[in-house]
Amino acid sequence: MALLEIQQVILAVIIGTLLAIVYSLRVLILLERRVASMEMNIQKLTGKVLKEEISIQKALSRKKK
Repeated sequence: MALLEIQQVILAVIIGTLLAIVYSLRVLILLERRVASMEMNIQKLTGKVLKEEISIQKALSRKKK
């Protein structure tokens, strides 16, 4: 009987560990998606700033002439 209980405890620990790994991978994937979304937003904003800088440089170069 004691051997069976020890095996059940070991099995429960193994299953708990596997479930913890699966949960942490799920959280990691969700965080990666959020970071990717933030990165895309930063790229869009950078593009807009670059366009604005180019237009400002063109306007300044016209005034100098």
